[in-house]
Amino acid sequence: MDKSFTLSRNENGIAVLTMDVPGETMNTLRAEFGPEISEVLTEIRSDHQIKGLVIISGKKDSFVAGADISMLDACTSADDAKQLSQQGHEVFLALEALTIPVVAAINGPCLGGGLELALACHMRVCTDSAKTMMGLPEVQLGLLPGGGGTQRLPRLVGITTALDMMLTGKQLRPKQALKMGLVNDVVPESILLRTAIEMALSGKKMPKKAKASMVNRVLEGTSAGRNIIFDQALKQVNKKTHGNYPAPEKIIDCVRQGMTKGLIKGLEVEATHFADLVMSPESEALRSIFFATTEMKKESGAGDVQAKPVKKAMILGGGLMGGGIASVTTTKAKIPARVKDINETGLSNALSYAYKLLDKGVKRRHMTSAARDNLMALMTTTTEYKGIKDADIVVEAVFEDLGLKHQMVKDVERECGEHTIFASNTSSLPISQIAEAAQRPENVIGLHYFSPVEKMPLVEVIAHEKTSAETIATTVAFARKQGKTPIVVQDGAGFYVNRILALYMNEAANLLLQGESVEHLDKALVKFGFPVGPMTLLDEVGIDVGAKISPILEKELGARFQAPTAFDKLLGDDRKGRKNGKGFYQYGTKSKKKLVDESVYAVLGITPTATSDAAEIVQRCVLQMLNEAVRCLEEGIIASARDGDIGAIFGIGFPPFLGGPFRYIDTMGPAKLVEILNQYAQDHGERFKPCAMLVEMAETGSRFHS
Repeated sequence: MDKSFTLSRNENGIAVLTMDVPGETMNTLRAEFGPEISEVLTEIRSDHQIKGLVIISGKKDSFVAGADISMLDACTSADDAKQLSQQGHEVFLALEALTIPVVAAINGPCLGGGLELALACHMRVCTDSAKTMMGLPEVQLGLLPGGGGTQRLPRLVGITTALDMMLTGKQLRPKQALKMGLVNDVVPESILLRTAIEMALSGKKMPKKAKASMVNRVLEGTSAGRNIIFDQALKQVNKKTHGNYPAPEKIIDCVRQGMTKGLIKGLEVEATHFADLVMSPESEALRSIFFATTEMKKESGAGDVQAKPVKKAMILGGGLMGGGIASVTTTKAKIPARVKDINETGLSNALSYAYKLLDKGVKRRHMTSAARDNLMALMTTTTEYKGIKDADIVVEAVFEDLGLKHQMVKDVERECGEHTIFASNTSSLPISQIAEAAQRPENVIGLHYFSPVEKMPLVEVIAHEKTSAETIATTVAFARKQGKTPIVVQDGAGFYVNRILALYMNEAANLLLQGESVEHLDKALVKFGFPVGPMTLLDEVGIDVGAKISPILEKELGARFQAPTAFDKLLGDDRKGRKNGKGFYQYGTKSKKKLVDESVYAVLGITPTATSDAAEIVQRCVLQMLNEAVRCLEEGIIASARDGDIGAIFGIGFPPFLGGPFRYIDTMGPAKLVEILNQYAQDHGERFKPCAMLVEMAETGSRFHS
């Protein structure tokens, strides 16, 4: 078997241990490496010619990307998982115990288990490459650092800084790592190995202590102060997670016990907590999202058909969506984008939108002003169809008006090449209707972004029946280059995400009209795990937008989409939400707390009583979404339960710890869901009737995920 670790010796007495996992583009740590590393360490200890050790990666642009997560799925019990953690502890303790200086030479991603390996070394040096990032992102998978990270990081950079890194999973750039004392030096890639060897020769083991703020020094220096830090951290965590994620609390406990009772006790606590988390349903759900998105990156969306390269894009419309789409095209995909709008105001809006986003990077010193200006130079503007003959894809982001979109299709077919793809960022109009005006309908596709474009990870790629496979593959690849997670959905009103969201929002509005207060509704669904409540969301999206989409969905999909009368009353009172400062909540107040605009109740003719318990509110809203998600799968709108889960999590913030609508149904059991839906259909009407696929699954006892 090819070895993953090779030891070479230099004449100056410094040995270099190179990690290079055969057949992989990135190094990941695996349980089976244990014996191999132990063997190498024995060899080093017995060779008295070796005066120092440098650990480096044989991969071009990465150190170690973390531990191999598929190992965790192989664990059948908490004991298996605990053993994995303890095996890591053993190896890292042996590395740390070497009497010679050990230096980690880091270039590229050094994450999770990779950073824990570096922390077990006595010194660390990294490159100034843009690809070099350090972090412990385990919390994002519902886990904690199980290779000693909860113990070594706080001892190196301080408790407050370490907790911040572990509880957020944030990744640090080289300069930040140096400033906080995580690394001893930052150098150009060309001299990384030389510097590491010199560090090992100089024999210094103590890292420079990072300058902590006065407050942190005082707090971290006493046991009473440390207790304040841990209690505050716990309070913050509970406020954010609403008790839905067990990992953050366990991370705090590992650090607390380790700093109070010593490293060995801390490692024991870490291994136990790590094992419990590996077996938890939350981590299983979060890991399923990781595997699903990794798998999706390898798919073209159109089978074996290859994408055509996109060398130039054109964006129609310089509004909020158009500006956002143009911005991710130039800054993330590095593809030149030409923005067309009917007036100069729209164009200057698009340019300033992109500039502001890039300038944030300059202010935070993540980017030079020259790099910002180079990216800005990729965006050009026009009020006429000029300089667009060679555009490979045109993305339109104009008003939701079919006549206007038909005109755009004709213009693009007249002005661009015959291979140019016409992608519509419509949120509700069926793509087949837009394609009716096209001479080349095979080039017409939907590309539905979510707002704000630069932040929302999902994009729906919508194929109508005449869209060619090449158009699908090219559009999927284009969206991926923009940093998005694309899901391919079939054409139909509301596509997938807005369709399942509409029923959830409608049900929340029904509950409001029944007398539930705005606050009570929002709180219940945030506690359940959504990032914001339905009323806040409606204010953000725009009440007028919701009102516009509802009739389209009702016309195409039937009476269950009929919007409650609330919309008309709200619009009659000129309430559009945040955009005009008038909605369910107050805007422009000095209060830090978000306050409900109580006058909304009089407009709706209700007196809020908040009578339903939170569980009932959640159930009514969420069950509507689940039922409709299954209906979308039944109708072939989405290709798989996996795509449906990812679409709901990335598109509308369905609680990630539940793994998505389909995993949640698996957990609940289709039979149980059908029983509740039937009861609700009796109590509240036909809109709750379970779809045929659910009924069949309840009878056969089948599941969506094996």
